[in-house]
Amino acid sequence: MAGSLLMLVAIIYLATRHAQTDQALTFDLLKLYGLHLPMEQQMWLFLAFALSFAIKVPLFPFHTWLPDAHVEAPTAGSVILAGVLLKLGTYGFLRFAMPLFPDAAMAAAPVITALAVIGIIYGAVVAMMQSDIKKLVAYSSVSHLGFVMLGLFALNIQGVQGGIYQMINHGLSTGALFLLVGMIYDRRHTRAIAEFGGLWKQLPIFSAVLLVVTFSSIGLPGLNGFVGEFLILLGSFSVTPLWTAAAATGVIVGAIYMLWMVRRVIFGPLSNAANEKLADLNAREICLLAPILFLIVLMGVYPQPFLRRMQPAVESTLKRMAAVSTAPVVADHGSSEETESNGH
Repeated sequence: MAGSLLMLVAIIYLATRHAQTDQALTFDLLKLYGLHLPMEQQMWLFLAFALSFAIKVPLFPFHTWLPDAHVEAPTAGSVILAGVLLKLGTYGFLRFAMPLFPDAAMAAAPVITALAVIGIIYGAVVAMMQSDIKKLVAYSSVSHLGFVMLGLFALNIQGVQGGIYQMINHGLSTGALFLLVGMIYDRRHTRAIAEFGGLWKQLPIFSAVLLVVTFSSIGLPGLNGFVGEFLILLGSFSVTPLWTAAAATGVIVGAIYMLWMVRRVIFGPLSNAANEKLADLNAREICLLAPILFLIVLMGVYPQPFLRRMQPAVESTLKRMAAVSTAPVVADHGSSEETESNGH
């Protein structure tokens, strides 16, 4: 609520500033994009927008609501939260905060990059310690969305495209993981990892799907997660090599906690007698998961259709940021003819 109220105040201020220069009160985003503000005003407005979106992402240290929300939510709620609602935060940065306040966004990029990398590593380490499968997946979301923020604030085509691609990937892989957790919870009424083991013998279809989705989540080459993470790290490395190297350790830790979870849940002996009569996935559940598995493989093997469609919008956003960012400099140090030639 605090973040949303601050953003509302910032939106109203933007509209009134536009009214002062254009004599028309409007909330038209395309018109507000062209509003050139001093750096100090940009920074305050960017902070108001960024706080709201950082809570929604969630970006470290504003992440603490997410694990509790996931654990308390029903399966459908967790899937909608992971697949759609968390992306409103990253979308908000890309669509509003960054192009509206480009100078402030560039100035804040090192700080947000640092918070994103901390979130990547922190989320992965805390996920490793969880005994509840759903809470483990929830903390993995903090780590994955840290990668998205790292890509967006690389402020280059590879990084931003990777961030957008990873938004889709996270919705698929984490959404599928929550579906699978919900399906096993319906059968056993527990999410404790210690209650399982050896499920491959009793639930081969469930176990196979869980394994594929896990590989997707950790970025195995040939599946969707690899493409997004590779583009993010590629784009980020050209800007901040040290932070990128630190973020890459999150990929390693992510593989550790996910594979360790899978080993304890589906491999080993079927030691718990309560699991011996569990039913495997039925036709309805298989039909529900099949499109997600298809997209996981398609986006890993053939990402070009997705990347090609997002490229014009990414290029347009970055060009708009560059054009607006240079406007104050041109106005201060250049002639009026130079200002006109740059389209301002």
